[in-house]
Amino acid sequence: MNSIKSVPARVLSRRPGHSLEAEREQFDKTQAISISKAINTQEAPVKEKHARRIILGTHHEKGAFTFWSYAIGLPLPSSSILSWKFCHVLHKVLRDGHPNVLHDCQRHRSNIREIGDLWGHLHDRYGQLVNVYTKLLLTKISFHLKHPQFPAGLEVTDEVLEKTAGTDVNNIFQLTVEMFDYMDCELRLSESVFRQLNTAIAVSQMSSGQCRLAPLIQVIQDCSHLYHYTVKLMFKLHACLPADTLQGHRDRFHEQFHSLRNFFRRASDMLYFKRLIQIPRLPEGPPNFLRASALAEHIKPVVVIPEEAPEDEEPENLIEISTGPPAGEPAVVADLFEQTFGPPNGSLKDDRDVQIETLKREVETLRAELEKIRLEAQRYVSQLKGQVNALEAELEEQRKKKQKALVDNEQLRHELTQLRAAQREGERNQGLREEAEKRASATEARYQKLKEKHSELIGTHAELLRKNADTAKQLTVTQQSQEEVARVKEQLAFQMEQERRESELKLEEQTDLLEKLKRELEAKAGELVRTREALSRTEQSGSELSSRLDALSAEKAELSSAVQRREADLLAAQGLVREKEAALSQEQQRGSRETAELQRQLADKESQEQELRRRLVDEQFAVLRATATEAQRILRDAVAKLDDPLHLRCTSSPDYLVSRAQAALDAVSALEKGHAQYLVSGSDASVLVAALTHFSHVAADTIVHGGATSHLAPTDPADRLIDTCRECGARALELVGQLQQQQTLQQAQPGLVRTPLRGILQLGQELKPKSLDVRQEELGAVVDKEMAATSAAIEDAVRRIEDMMNQARHASSGVKLEVNERILNSCTDLMKAIRLLVTTSTSLQKEIVEGGRGAATQQEFYAKNSRWTEGLISASKAVGWGATQLVESADRVVLHTGKYEELIVCSHEIAASTAQLVAASKVKADKRSPHLSRLQECSRTVNEMAANVVASTRSGQEQIEERDTMDFSGLSLIKLKKQEMETQVRVLELEKTLEAERMRLGELRKQHYVLAGGVGTLSEEEPSRPSAAPRGGTSRKPPLAQKPSVAARQDQQLDKKDGIYPAQLVNY
Repeated sequence: MNSIKSVPARVLSRRPGHSLEAEREQFDKTQAISISKAINTQEAPVKEKHARRIILGTHHEKGAFTFWSYAIGLPLPSSSILSWKFCHVLHKVLRDGHPNVLHDCQRHRSNIREIGDLWGHLHDRYGQLVNVYTKLLLTKISFHLKHPQFPAGLEVTDEVLEKTAGTDVNNIFQLTVEMFDYMDCELRLSESVFRQLNTAIAVSQMSSGQCRLAPLIQVIQDCSHLYHYTVKLMFKLHACLPADTLQGHRDRFHEQFHSLRNFFRRASDMLYFKRLIQIPRLPEGPPNFLRASALAEHIKPVVVIPEEAPEDEEPENLIEISTGPPAGEPAVVADLFEQTFGPPNGSLKDDRDVQIETLKREVETLRAELEKIRLEAQRYVSQLKGQVNALEAELEEQRKKKQKALVDNEQLRHELTQLRAAQREGERNQGLREEAEKRASATEARYQKLKEKHSELIGTHAELLRKNADTAKQLTVTQQSQEEVARVKEQLAFQMEQERRESELKLEEQTDLLEKLKRELEAKAGELVRTREALSRTEQSGSELSSRLDALSAEKAELSSAVQRREADLLAAQGLVREKEAALSQEQQRGSRETAELQRQLADKESQEQELRRRLVDEQFAVLRATATEAQRILRDAVAKLDDPLHLRCTSSPDYLVSRAQAALDAVSALEKGHAQYLVSGSDASVLVAALTHFSHVAADTIVHGGATSHLAPTDPADRLIDTCRECGARALELVGQLQQQQTLQQAQPGLVRTPLRGILQLGQELKPKSLDVRQEELGAVVDKEMAATSAAIEDAVRRIEDMMNQARHASSGVKLEVNERILNSCTDLMKAIRLLVTTSTSLQKEIVEGGRGAATQQEFYAKNSRWTEGLISASKAVGWGATQLVESADRVVLHTGKYEELIVCSHEIAASTAQLVAASKVKADKRSPHLSRLQECSRTVNEMAANVVASTRSGQEQIEERDTMDFSGLSLIKLKKQEMETQVRVLELEKTLEAERMRLGELRKQHYVLAGGVGTLSEEEPSRPSAAPRGGTSRKPPLAQKPSVAARQDQQLDKKDGIYPAQLVNY
């Protein structure tokens, strides 16, 4: 039975007993039971109650998450019936489940497509149906996602259809084409099912027929709606477009109409559908779209599902009882035997039988527990995947925050640059202010000089005034003595008065004094007579004084004008100085205010920049710590898998382990670089975070694949590999722990992880299989030799078969001659087909070498692709050996010294060897290569010829062997029973012998696969061409190149008693 993974019981025991969790656990258990019972390997239809529970579960959780979490764990590639039932249940869930099921199924399109492609390449009857069914499901999902107005059940009103189609003729045209494609997929599935069934009524009542017919109920429901919608849309298109344009649409609709009508008619005639669904009848002819009134004649087909009787509930078991005869049959046989012969002697059961039954019950119990554990494990893995997705989303959000912080930091840097430019502008203004101060000081010095000059001028003016006063006194004395020269004195007084007006107001006092002196002079006129004599003596001195007074007056006028000019300049300079001082004071105040404001802003920006830098460093470290925590969880999970018993079934190849270890070493180098860069600049941890994330994944991958590789390795290397993986995990965890703390961040040494990784790399290289001992530079020559040897062996086999045919014609006659000729002719056809296949493979190989080697030589190309070359050599050897064995077997059959079974086995072996050669040639071939197409054609021909050899051998064997007829006329009941018992004894003996031979065959195949990895090419002493062995001897089959095999699941393993073991796949 198919199995569903589950979490171990110890995981369940840790969960708290909350009611919601208990309800969820019960829901998951119920869904798992329903899925297990609905999707199984029994060739019987899906029970409706199990499908109903699954559908109700989708409505309960509003989606199909639980369904898909269990469905992806089903071994669908192992059974075509299992895949067929999975598609049926998925179709039901899409139609009747919650609307969110459509989006959940969209996320698993790749799984559906892979299942369909897998079974489409295999020649299996159910597999071909699965391929068609998956295409229908993918088309259904795409259509309903593109047109959400149509639910998955396709039930909409005509108003919704009109609204969806709209008024744009292009949209109507496209929607009609998509519905035609939808209908084609539905009809293709029904035709494929009917093609595999006999149309007799009894077929629909068999479980195998019902298993195929059950999904057609959903197909009938879909087709009825699609037919109605296409009719509506076609009438609407004919109302908008001319009839000639829609000729292709009408032809396609008529073809689908006849197919659908035939499908409904055939389905309605089957008894199976009559009790499950009421199928509508379609009209005899399709609607006439050229006549618009024909739309009123159209009747919508209605599908009716009758009410089902409630089914008895079955016990909820995850165990499926193995298929076999019903339990009641042995009891009936035993009763008849006892009635006829009486009870047997020693009816008590033997102790061994009791032990066998006890062991069977224990096995069933353990199998049930294993199923439960797998089921819970699947849930646990799904939950972990959800947590990983959440953590990845959180990491992406942290990255966005980091990017935003970087942008803010860049903006702050730009603002800081602007502030620095403003500061430089302030400094320039400060220089201008200092220059203005210097100018003001120079103006002040000039002002002081002007002030000193002004004081000097004032002193000079005062001295002149004193001299003027002295002169006035002397003049008064002279006027007193000059009474006779009054007219001269009046003129002198007038001149003096003018001079006094021109000089200053202070001379008015002197004028008053002069008038007073005049009055005294008039009073003393009488005294002039007495002074006439003195006047005559002083007249000479008066003329001198007059000339001197004139000179003083001129000098005084010049000095007055100079003083006025100096005062005007001084006033102008003072006004300029006052303006400059006022402007300078205002500039100083404004500059001081701006400087203070800029300094304050600069201080704020510096504090903000420091705060942002500190926050950026903290956020970067927080991101680093979160990444380190996640990396620690990943590494711990990888190390824990080394001791996980469920991991024992996982295997890996040394080649993949070496590639992972090399990637981990590269990641360590990147981690060292990122760590050094982060220590230099703590504000940027992007490089370290990226390197740490990559390192944690590749290191965990290396540890997990190291443990998986150890499961196939010998004991000693496996123990060393496990210890090295544990050491690598411990050092990686220690490094990640150091990266989580700021105190130990600088002391972290990522290079310490490199040592255990190199150890894993070395152990992986030691565990690589040595399939061939030929040096790489000799591979090209070996390939040519082996292909030539294979061709020669086939040519020799053809010649020997012709010789045997000639000998058989002379040595035998009658039926034996006919049988021998038929067998040898089929062998000859097989050899010719193999020869053509080898020739085509050689041509394809040359094309691959010429197309892929480039500038390199042919030997270098073979050396570069050594694994592919080894596969070609192995395949060609196997073909040559098979041809030789077929000739030997045919020779012995013709001479009646061999068995027909040998010839059948050789035919199967040749078919397998040619398939290996074709697979090895297809690996590097271009898909569009004509040689590849011819090679595939030749491969199919070889398979057909091998089947002909087997068929002719079996028919000849039946023809020659004599069959005894059984005569029971003279036997009594007792004699018949005695012979029956003797025959049963003989059957038991033969079964025991068959079981022993099967075990021996299994051991032989197992030893063959074990020895295949150590056996290389033929040595130089051995002949390169497989020569024909003598007829009496035996030849040894050449070994195949081996890679470590992957252990199959428990539910997919084959019984050893059948002599069957997993095939070893060779990747080139």
